[in-house]
Amino acid sequence: MHEKSFSTASVYPVILCGGSGTRLWPVSRESYPKQFAQLSGSESLFQSTLLRMSQAAQYKPPLVVSNCDFRFIVTQQLDAIGIEAEAVLVEPEGRNTAPAVLAAALFLHAKDPDAIMLVAPSDHKLPDVSCFNEAVAKGLGALDGGTLVTFGVEPDRPETGYGYLEVDTAKEANAALALKRFVEKPNAEAASKMLMQDNYLWNAGIFLFKVKDIIAAFETCAGAMIEPVQQAVTEAQADLGFLRLAPEPWAQAENISIDYAVMEKWSSLAVVPLKTHWNDLGDWNAILREATRDGEADSNGVVTSARATAIDCENTMLRSDSEALEVVGIGLTDVIAVAMNDAVLVASKDRAQDVKLAVTELKERKIKQATEFPKDHRPWGWFESLVVGDRFQVKRILVHPGASLSLQSHFHRSEHWIVVEGTAQVTVDDEVKLVTENESIYVPLGAVHRMENPGKVPMVLIEVQTGTYVGEDDIIRYEDVYARDKV
Repeated sequence: MHEKSFSTASVYPVILCGGSGTRLWPVSRESYPKQFAQLSGSESLFQSTLLRMSQAAQYKPPLVVSNCDFRFIVTQQLDAIGIEAEAVLVEPEGRNTAPAVLAAALFLHAKDPDAIMLVAPSDHKLPDVSCFNEAVAKGLGALDGGTLVTFGVEPDRPETGYGYLEVDTAKEANAALALKRFVEKPNAEAASKMLMQDNYLWNAGIFLFKVKDIIAAFETCAGAMIEPVQQAVTEAQADLGFLRLAPEPWAQAENISIDYAVMEKWSSLAVVPLKTHWNDLGDWNAILREATRDGEADSNGVVTSARATAIDCENTMLRSDSEALEVVGIGLTDVIAVAMNDAVLVASKDRAQDVKLAVTELKERKIKQATEFPKDHRPWGWFESLVVGDRFQVKRILVHPGASLSLQSHFHRSEHWIVVEGTAQVTVDDEVKLVTENESIYVPLGAVHRMENPGKVPMVLIEVQTGTYVGEDDIIRYEDVYARDKV
């Protein structure tokens, strides 16, 4: 089979960027899932994925498919690494991976019927870029005749948290292999048996296909999905650099994964082995394993963050993501402890997969930490509550360079702003003034006001709210560059 190299093919990366944020709680949550968090290294997993698919000239700008709630986080993290997306498709609601992939395919087909798309999750670790590009090149050579390509990883342990791919043989390392079947996440006994054979690979959840071929596969295997998704794309509305898929037809698309909807039903499938390290970082045990692999563990297998101390511990991870909270472990074995400002997880290492059960229970009890992140990310930056009382609240607020909050007023509270970093341009009724570091300004109850960062560095201020009600819904917006009345 002729192998098509990157020199003769153009590939559009399609980055799937949703997620519920349950398995790496409390660092990952529904409002800020793991792909955006800095779990290791200087970039988030989302940023690492984008960079991996931008280092060959034949990669086109990426197409990102994401949830409405994450759209501004997506653009902020794109800007931070200097990558401009082909488009950011905004899902009105999560419908799993099949509608997301189909929407991306239909969007690209309208632009270029001969396009090739490389679909990847945004939350996996795959550090060897050159090996990944070699695998993609092998996959390009297998795309003739309507073949859909997926990628598999050679297992190194009896993992029960991954799906598997059964192939004819895994010995041909330099060729795409015929896929016999998908295997659901196995129990420990089945995983051990598959590890002993050479024809099972972990399912990496990465796909490569011609746009016209995946659309044809949907027409054959999941035809009922074509009409609502096509309508959602056709009626999509451009908004602040995003493309909002039309909500009513989108809601009619089946909530199903691409594996179940198409891949397991399609007759012409190939698998390219990824002969490199890969990890989906699906739980805290995986994070510990990665840190150990990267040389961050001590001689006793203990990994600690900057604000953590371990005494006589073994095979344990202690992590604090709070500037004001030191985690100390004494005499611990096989324990994971992760602390945030508002929540602490302590778990046996072999129960790491069950963190999602804790999140479910917290949701049932309506505990806000189950889903809400301590930092509330907004299109202009973020804020976090430092102290909340009956009639007051203290916040720390960061505003990105050039960003602006809405022109607004409040019914129930007044505000004091103290700038601690950078410079703010503040509007209070008819007065506009600059407020620099160590200066403050008072915003009376009912005053129409706005805060902007006119500088080139982030602006940070402390906000003290006082009044009978300090909830986030006590707001009237008069002007908002982010059009948040549309949500």
